Amino acid sequence: MTSGKPRTYAPAGDRATRPVGELLRGWRDRRRLSQLELAVQADISTRHLSFVETGRSKPSRDMLLHLAEQLDLPLRERNHLLFAAGYAPVYAESELDAPHMAAVRTAVRQILTAHEPYPAVVIDRAWTMVEANASIGVLTEGVRPDLLTPPVNVLRASLHPDGLAPRIANLGEWRAHLLGRLRRQVAMTADPVLTELYGELSGYPCAEPEPEVELPGPGEVVVPLRVRHQGRELTFFSMVATFGTPADITVSELAIESFFPADAATAAALRG
Repeated sequence: MTSGKPRTYAPAGDRATRPVGELLRGWRDRRRLSQLELAVQADISTRHLSFVETGRSKPSRDMLLHLAEQLDLPLRERNHLLFAAGYAPVYAESELDAPHMAAVRTAVRQILTAHEPYPAVVIDRAWTMVEANASIGVLTEGVRPDLLTPPVNVLRASLHPDGLAPRIANLGEWRAHLLGRLRRQVAMTADPVLTELYGELSGYPCAEPEPEVELPGPGEVVVPLRVRHQGRELTFFSMVATFGTPADITVSELAIESFFPADAATAAALRG
């Protein structure tokens, strides 16, 4: 797990200077909601929402949290809104090695250990690997050493030409799947770090055709990952787990991606 000094809240990029009304309007536009739609959803008047967005009215702390809930904002972004309006942030951002995070660490490690002998990895909001089980070696074998030097970005290690990419038998399909996930995450969070990462990964070469529409293949219900490993092809599908009711930014941004064998041959190879 990561460690370090306690984190101090600070708004990122232009969030540090943009007024709260402008931030709210930007999120509403990003969610493709009209003022009327958001006002109805939040059970407030359109006039009041308009005054908040234009700066003619200062929203209360509770009103901001209510609007953030309706807009389905990440906890980090809810803090940004509060800060922009002159309120103290309400969501903590804890280090994973903090004493009060012991239950989270235990839960994560239980899941990773229980998933053996199949690979599983824990990532944060930027796709940085926080922890993994021993079986992740099936996917990291042959990856250029510097791509596995912490902090490890799992998307970069997967799609880089010196990463896992040369061993992925269906690289075009898997690459489109990963980039699609990242693109949706950028749309949801407006995170400049993720936007930059998407630009970098999109520029990586790929000799295989990528599907224009991200769909599972014929007869499949998931997008498979097909990896060449020690003379055989292993086929996986993945599931992502998150904490159900997080009140801490760090916990809300953790995700556990578990890879399962998609066929009997892969299961037998990993168990062996």
